[in-house]
Order: sequence, then structure tokens, then C-alpha cells
Amino acid sequence: MAHLLLIDALNLIRRIYAVDCEQAGLTDEQIIKSCLHRVKNATRKLLKATQATHAIAVFDGDKSWRYHLYADYKANRKPMPATLKSNLEMVSQGFNDNGVKAYFPQQDEADDIIATLAHKSAQHNVQATIVSTDKGFLPMLDMNIQVYDYFKQQYINEEDVESKFTIAKDKLHDYWGLMGDKTNDIPGVKGIGKKTALEVLSQYGSVEEALQSATLKESVRKKLETDMDNFVLSKVLVALRTDIEMGFNLSQLRLT
Repeated sequence: MAHLLLIDALNLIRRIYAVDCEQAGLTDEQIIKSCLHRVKNATRKLLKATQATHAIAVFDGDKSWRYHLYADYKANRKPMPATLKSNLEMVSQGFNDNGVKAYFPQQDEADDIIATLAHKSAQHNVQATIVSTDKGFLPMLDMNIQVYDYFKQQYINEEDVESKFTIAKDKLHDYWGLMGDKTNDIPGVKGIGKKTALEVLSQYGSVEEALQSATLKESVRKKLETDMDNFVLSKVLVALRTDIEMGFNLSQLRLT
């Protein structure tokens, strides 16, 4: 049975690189060599654990549609260390050495490409495993799409999502749209934090239903109505696209 392994390349590499940087006395060249070796080992372990038949490691392109839609997107995100940035192609060889295609798109974000590949695979009943610690993939969990945390060596299921966020996966977009996402500088609704967002969605199911209810607190109603544009914007920004034109098909990702 076909099984597609989707590796969020920078999510994996940057964490591995950060650990290597903590080792005292290593030169930049030694750090990069260690990073390459560990990426190669991680890929081999992932292929063995998932028994994947197809695989790809996806990097981020330059300035996706989100930057054009919202100028402050990821404005405060720490830039990639210069040493790693200038040696990314070398480190990506760790995927290639295991027969896994390393894909560098021109503009699209890795998350959207991975989401597109997972979505299209699932539609054809192909199992997809996404390797990432990025919470943005969690709304996609279903019988054909699973998310694996390489660093914790565990799959994340729907019960884990509810335990962590106190909310079902299908309400996560509304949840992040309300409270924003500081890691990506996504604004959310001004004055609404985690507690209020959970109250609104737990009691009413959605923002639309909340606004139609006569029992919604007037203070919350005012915040929602005043900042509805930011809610809509934030919800669009946190949702992953599943319609990216790829230029290649599943058969080209088959492992040999």
C-alpha cells in the first residue's frame, strides 16, 4: 500500500542545527557536517518507522502569498542563522542520500505544499505522514493524514489536540483567528485571548453563531464586531492551502 512521507525540512533542520550549535568548540564547518549527518540519520529513521513508499522533504520559498496579504506576517521571526542559510543545499543532501527528493519552491511556503500533497494523496486513499512540530497541520488530521513529531518520537492524534488546546481540531482555525498566533505575528481579534476564544467556541460553536445569539456578552460582541476584519484576515492566514500547483505527481516521489 502506498504511503507518502512529507518532511517539513526546515522545521527538522533548524532544530537539529540549534542542538549542534550548543556543542562547545565546533567550527562552522564542523557544525554543518554534524547537521548533515544528523539529518541523514533522521531521514533514515523516518523511512524505516513509516515504511514509506514515497517521500519528499519540502523547504520554504521566498515571500509567500501571506506576506503580500499581511505585511507584518512573521515580522518578528528570528532570521535563519547565516551559516545555515548559506549551507542549506549541502544539508539537504541528507535527504537526497536516502533517496528522498529535497524540494525548494520559488515562493510557496512548505506548509502549503505539504498540505496540498497530503490532501491530494488522502483523496486517493494514500496514507500521508507529515513530519513536523508545526501546529498548523493539526486541523488536517484524519484517517489518511497523520502528523509525527520526530523529536518526541510520537504521532499526534485528535485526543492530543483536544488535550493541548481544550478544543476539537475542526475549531482550531476559528480559535487562532480569534486569539491570533504570536509565533507568526498574526493579529487575531484585539482584546480576545485564549480564555474568551475558548468560551465563545465552546458555547456557540463558531463566531458566526456567537454573533447571532442574544446571550453573547455585549463586551465580547463589541470586540468581535469592531475587529471582524482582523478575525477574517487571521483565519485566512492560519489556514493552509491545499490547491498549490505542484508541477510533479506522486509517482515522481517513489522511493527506489
